[in-house]
Amino acid sequence: MHADAPFRLKGLDHVVIRCRDLDRMKAFYLDVLGCTVEDHDETIGLFQMWAGDRMISLVPVDGPMGRAGGPPPGKNGHNVDHIAIMIAPYDDAAIRTYLSRHDVKLGDTRIRNGVEGEGPGIYIWDPEGNTIELKGPPDPAYN
Repeated sequence: MHADAPFRLKGLDHVVIRCRDLDRMKAFYLDVLGCTVEDHDETIGLFQMWAGDRMISLVPVDGPMGRAGGPPPGKNGHNVDHIAIMIAPYDDAAIRTYLSRHDVKLGDTRIRNGVEGEGPGIYIWDPEGNTIELKGPPDPAYN
């Protein structure tokens, strides 16, 4: 906690992604990655999912909330750099095989830092080009 702050940081609560095609994005996060539905508030244009014990929200750019954010994500700009989702176990070959069957674009596997320490991570891309890091547990060889 910062000395003057009346609060302390506990960790990531949720990430909101603006999107062009809600159905395609829902299929990716729910059916491929395994998120589960929390809520869908059509009046403001917000679809919420659980990713483990944290939430990812999707906001269609043509909905009430999405229109407030300006132009949609595209080739020359994204709404987020990347989202890191902790996974376990981490079997790189099995992960790549599974995601390839779903035509998910795969990046390199690298040792990356995260909240639990350094360990393997693979970057993948959702249907609208947002980068998702599937972050494995810490590797004792690097910690």
